[in-house]
Amino acid sequence: MAPAYYCPLCRQTFFCGRGHVYSRKHQRQLKAALERLLPQVEAARKAVRAAQVERYVPEHDRRCWCLCCGCEVRKHLSHGNLTVLHGGLLEHLASPEHKKATNRFWWENKAEVQMKDKFLISPQDYARFKKSMLRGLDSYEEKEDEVIKEMAAQIREVEHSRQEMVRSVLEVGFLWRIQSSIQIHWSLAHPDTGLVSEEHGQGWEKGREEFTRQVSSSSQQPSDLDLPPAPKLDWMETGQPLTFIDYQV
Repeated sequence: MAPAYYCPLCRQTFFCGRGHVYSRKHQRQLKAALERLLPQVEAARKAVRAAQVERYVPEHDRRCWCLCCGCEVRKHLSHGNLTVLHGGLLEHLASPEHKKATNRFWWENKAEVQMKDKFLISPQDYARFKKSMLRGLDSYEEKEDEVIKEMAAQIREVEHSRQEMVRSVLEVGFLWRIQSSIQIHWSLAHPDTGLVSEEHGQGWEKGREEFTRQVSSSSQQPSDLDLPPAPKLDWMETGQPLTFIDYQV
């Protein structure tokens, strides 16, 4: 009686010895397992001549199962904040350990010999991949430099707009102080009528409201500020003579 044999592909124990690998069920399971791995290998093979470099994200830590070696391998190759897509899988497929395990897997499972080369990367192809990876790193650095320059230009533009806004607000404040000085002179010249007359008081209040509105909107449109007109003060109004106080000893 043949010894018991556990098939990891079929996940079942058989008592017909290793002759199970020739059965139709085993070959069907073997074909399905290889077809699940083949798309990942083909995607990695495309990166041999055109390596892609991206900024690292946690998804780049994903692993894939190597059917021939019976272990998990890194799918991508990451270092620092950069990731070379499919670099980890290509490195594994080109290793001598993987080639040795693939030969053993093909012999033990009686897989089709024509398919074995699809799951191997030759040293020549891996050398091409390393050259392509260097070109990809250089291209990525150039793109990063362009992005940094664009960000610097945007920062300078924002800073220039902020300075223009501050300058406009300061100009409005300066004119407002001039108007305040005029109001003080008016009150000194007309002590009997208060700070300003009723007519000029209304104009002054309108100027105050206009100034408040302009300052509140200066953060959005600093270049469109309309300065509030200064109230016209008639220093020689009739009925309000000027009084001069001389110095007395």
